[in-house]
Amino acid sequence: MANNGTIYLGGGCFWCIETIFSRVKGVEEAISGYMGGDQENANYKDVCSGNTGHAEVVKVVFNNNIISLSKILDIFFHVHDPTSLNRQGNDIGTQYRSVIFYSTELQLKEIENKLLKIRNKEKSEIVTEVNSQMNFFQAEDYHVNYYNLHENQPYCNLVISPKITSFKKKFKNYIKD
Repeated sequence: MANNGTIYLGGGCFWCIETIFSRVKGVEEAISGYMGGDQENANYKDVCSGNTGHAEVVKVVFNNNIISLSKILDIFFHVHDPTSLNRQGNDIGTQYRSVIFYSTELQLKEIENKLLKIRNKEKSEIVTEVNSQMNFFQAEDYHVNYYNLHENQPYCNLVISPKITSFKKKFKNYIKD
């Protein structure tokens, strides 16, 4: 039986984060959704309004025997800017904030250690929020596997494709076969 962990990562548009983590060896699921708000339900239209408090996140289920949480976090911090408050590139609003929702106290300690190392290297302030797991609302079906279905769409081509290239270059040993 697999030794699975689950972490929820928000770093801008969930299409980017889902696309990257769906390619990571040891990641069993990368599911786009919403988390961190104060409404009982979340959907794309409401979350995009910026009034729900939710962030676009990806539920990442990973096999600890294949990839560590530390490496998951390395990838996460490589593919988004943790110093950019409530935005990633042209995606602006609290729904695009840098955020991690952890599932266990051990994960929290690992996240805190990783953030400390990053803060010691960065010249800018790290704005990544860290919260305990909250209600996760899976994104609508049309968001699932969005990049792979719309790779030539301008947003995918201009925003996501360069992140995939950078990820593949830096983490070539962690790419699924």
